[in-house]
Amino acid sequence: MSNGHAWVLGATGQIGRAAVRALAADGWEVTAASRGGGRDAGWDAGVRAVALDRDEEGALERALGDGVDVLVDMVAFDGAHARQVTGLAGRVGSAVVISSGAVYEDERGRSFDTQDRPDGFPRYPVPVPETQRTVEPGDTTYGTRKVRLERDLLAAGDALPVTLLRAGAVHGPYCRTPRELYFVKRLLDGRRRRVLAYGGRSRFHPVHVSNAAELIRLAARKPASRVLNAADPQAPTVAEIGRAVDAVLGVETETVLVDGAPPQGPVGETPWSGAHPVVYDMTAAEEELGYRPVTGYAESLPATVAWLAGELAGRDWREAFPKMLKGYGEGLFDYAAEDAWLAAYDRGRR
Repeated sequence: MSNGHAWVLGATGQIGRAAVRALAADGWEVTAASRGGGRDAGWDAGVRAVALDRDEEGALERALGDGVDVLVDMVAFDGAHARQVTGLAGRVGSAVVISSGAVYEDERGRSFDTQDRPDGFPRYPVPVPETQRTVEPGDTTYGTRKVRLERDLLAAGDALPVTLLRAGAVHGPYCRTPRELYFVKRLLDGRRRRVLAYGGRSRFHPVHVSNAAELIRLAARKPASRVLNAADPQAPTVAEIGRAVDAVLGVETETVLVDGAPPQGPVGETPWSGAHPVVYDMTAAEEELGYRPVTGYAESLPATVAWLAGELAGRDWREAFPKMLKGYGEGLFDYAAEDAWLAAYDRGRR
């Protein structure tokens, strides 16, 4: 028997693909909506794929027709999207919306938005509960827009129960900003030394797409207005992630650990780097939804590495992952700067 009709918006994105699979396997009738209207090869044949641009005036309302039991929104980013979703109250039974751990700030007002300032790295409690304070809502940054989204959605109250999932560092195939690219490309390029700032101890709690999909599946079955963290069972350090990628590709790498910030320009900086750990508390999801992760970081890594290697085959990384270039710049793979620093480091050890 079907659980009802689930409508997934942003279905061909990284989390969306996994969420469609999980919902269909759980007995939902699933409509998978994306701008291109494409399908994932792993989807059940019964999944209906449709093309939709949510920002086209009235397009989402028309596409939903008489309504759906649950709307799963992967691509809601601001107050305008919140108004669009809350405007569907009465036609949508409940909603599950992806938010971000970027909403949190520490007791000194530091957040992901302040990391470029001196002493700007947030120092969160370990682990971070959902009750941790957040940045103020606004329209200037990713974090402030997500807080605006959260507050406006929760204001709908009983008219539209919404589960907001504050995702950690999302990983898995089909990511447009895959942090694992940092290690995978270096190994594929034959580099066997790496430099890691902050002693390699930086931790930015990841969430695999299948764990995010499991949280979505459970939240769809138990509608309520709430905010929950979304993360893996482990929060590995950046050094541990590097070793795990080495193991997948069957190579050995020498790691040069540097205490404190990157010693020179981008040398030693990674997409996980930070002066203090970011680890999310998953107790609420376990208690409210009965959440149990379906995979761990290391066991999910081979599929991610294989996908990355395939995307890089015969292509420049900037072409394959333009959002990584935009987010991290050319310094992400500045081998010349790395080699110059390592040469000086080696001379200093003699």
